[in-house]
Formats: sequence, C-alpha cells, structure tokens
Amino acid sequence: MRRIAIVGAGQAGLHLALALLAADYDVTLITDRTAQEVRAGRVMSTQLMFGPARRLERAAGLNLWDATAPGVSTLRVTVWDPPGKSALTFTGQFDEPPHSVDQRVKTAGWLGLYEARGGRVRYGSVTPALLPALATEHDLTIVASGRGDLTRIFARNPLYCPFDRPQRTLACVYVRGIAAPAGEPEPQARINAVAGAGEVFVLPALTTGGPCGTVLFEALPGGPFDCWHDQPSPDSCVSRALGLLRTYTPGEYELCKDAVPTDAGATLYGAVTPVVRHPVAEVAPDTYVLGMADAVVTNDPITGQGSNTAARGAAVYLDMILERGGAPFDPEWMRSAFAAFWRHARQVTEFTNLMLEPLPQHVQRLLVAAAEHPAVAHRFVNGYADPADFHDWLMTAALAESYLASATAGSKR
Repeated sequence: MRRIAIVGAGQAGLHLALALLAADYDVTLITDRTAQEVRAGRVMSTQLMFGPARRLERAAGLNLWDATAPGVSTLRVTVWDPPGKSALTFTGQFDEPPHSVDQRVKTAGWLGLYEARGGRVRYGSVTPALLPALATEHDLTIVASGRGDLTRIFARNPLYCPFDRPQRTLACVYVRGIAAPAGEPEPQARINAVAGAGEVFVLPALTTGGPCGTVLFEALPGGPFDCWHDQPSPDSCVSRALGLLRTYTPGEYELCKDAVPTDAGATLYGAVTPVVRHPVAEVAPDTYVLGMADAVVTNDPITGQGSNTAARGAAVYLDMILERGGAPFDPEWMRSAFAAFWRHARQVTEFTNLMLEPLPQHVQRLLVAAAEHPAVAHRFVNGYADPADFHDWLMTAALAESYLASATAGSKR
C-alpha cells in the first residue's frame, strides 16, 4: 500500500485525502487544528462553489451540504460611479446553481468524515525543517497549505507573476438580515464595482448556525474602501460596511441595512499577493515534495475561484496518482501532475489578474453590452463557473470585438 502524506486540511488537502482513502491508499493528513477548533474559530474565507467544482465534490461523495446550503440562482453585476450613482447593471442566471459553505463548516465536516473513515491525522504545525523526515517516511508528500513559511520552499515563477504586492485589501463579514431584492430570482449573488474604490460582493451562504449572507470588500489600496487596518469587531465591521454601502452603493445598502453579524468569529481581514510558484521543492538531497492548490497558485478572491481551483487541483492530482500505479513519484512525475492542473489554473490566473487591473476598454464594452443583451450577460455570468470560456471571447480586444459583432448582430437589423 502506497503511503502519501498531505500537509494542510483545507479544500484541496481534505478533498484529496478523502478520495485517496477511498481508493485504499495509506494517507496521513497533517493539520494544526482539530475539527472542533476549526468550527469554533474565525471565518477563513468567502467562497462560491460553481457547478463544475460541485460536480467534482459529488463524484467524490463529498457533497454533504447540497440539501442545506442555498443554491444561488442568479448573479447581478452593478457598476457604480461614485458617490452612489448606478452606471449600469445586469443580471444573468447560472446554468448550474453554485452555493457557498462556510469553510468552518466544510473543513470541520470533512475532517470529521476523514477520521470516521479511519484516516490518520497528525495534529501540529509543520515547518520546512520537518519536511525532509516526512518525505522520507512516505512515497509522496504533498504540501496543500498556502499559509506561512511552507510556501517559501517553492520558488516564485516570475513568468506568471505580474504583481509583487497585494492589489486589494480585503474585509469580509458573515451576517444575517440581508433582504431579498424585489422582482429578482432568489437566492442571488451580487457584485458591486465602484470606480476608484474597489468591489463589494454579497453572497448567500451556509454558516455554523444556518443560512446567512457574506459581504466582502475588495478595496483598492488608498481608496475609500481601504479602511480596515484596525480590524474592527464584527459589530463595528457591519456598522462601517453599512456606512460605505450607504454612500457608494445605495441600492445594496437598502438590502443590507438590517444586517447583523452571525457570531463572534464572523470577520476576516487581510490582503493577498497573487503568485505562481514552481511546484517541486527539494527539501533534502534527492528528497522532493509537491505543492498543491494555493501553496503554488494563489489568486486574489476577486473572481471567486479559490475553492473551485482547489477542488480542480485535488481531482487532477487524484487522477495522476491513480494512473501512476506503483511507479515512483519522482520530480518528473510531480511536474507533470502540476502541468495537468496548470492547464486549468493558468486560465483562472490570467482572468483573475485581468480583473484586478483597470479594466481594458474592450471589457468595459462587454459589460455595457451585457446590460443591453441578455445573451451577453448570461455568458459573462456563467464564465465564472469555468474561466476557460473567457479565453474565447473576453481576454483580448480582437476576440471581444468579434464576439460582440455576432452577439449583437440581431439587434442592429
């Protein structure tokens, strides 16, 4: 029986650990928190799992919240000219409803499931100095933790890293009391883009106490949304958020004005430097470990791809491990496993990086067209489920102009 160690018990690490356990591999999962500690802790992210990622979880038997997490029907995008004037808005329906599950709920649930199925867990922190021994004890060691010193063992790949610092500062809060928009299908996710300030995302979700909403500010550094450095308490966070919404996105404020935080751990603050790293690290002479998901590909959450990319990474690595059989997991194989994942992750990364920068004129024209043509709105909204589609029509001016000419031809006759 082949022995595999996975460092990190998040979306990617737990998905892969559970799938390998089901395939009769000897799996050791290393994490620094128990399921109870995770569930009682602070929120770790916002997330929206789109249809393709949900199908991967379903195939692995990990869709534990299909009946309880609210499925999102539509996405509404509003562009605001400050202070508080709506410039354009459109709504598109998802072909496959995504949903959002608080990572405290999901991680604790999957970790409990893994232990109930007989999976081995080592509790404690892993530093780079501990990796050589761990890798020697196992046929394959995978680092699936994108936090702390562990990521530094994987060298930065400058070819795919246009940024050397965060492009947004982040603040999110989980709340109850968000109202439903009149005349719109529910549940609904909403993106509010404010010139010179950043973005506000409002999503329905499932948290430890049941259904809720999440509000995420993606603040342009130095702009009016960039006001979270003191990391206020949940109550103060909601109060400050409502003040910003009242001024810059008054329509969203009307829906959120009665919001209250869900619990004492309902807030998260920070910033993300987008980075792509080389996937293989030599931790001792002829001793290698493989990086996975956000340990080697970290994107800003502006496009909501983090958990989805992690699910895709777990599924790709699972297939590669199963296909390897009894052959060694050598560096060449490790690089080929990452290459298979990168075919998807590269498209996600390029789309996310595009949305972090000032939008090119051709993307602005596409958004205007989406407000006028439901077919364009539908395609834009469903592109989030698989950003590969954006590479056919949104990523360059030439492709965008060609698509717009065909998509709007009927209206010009």
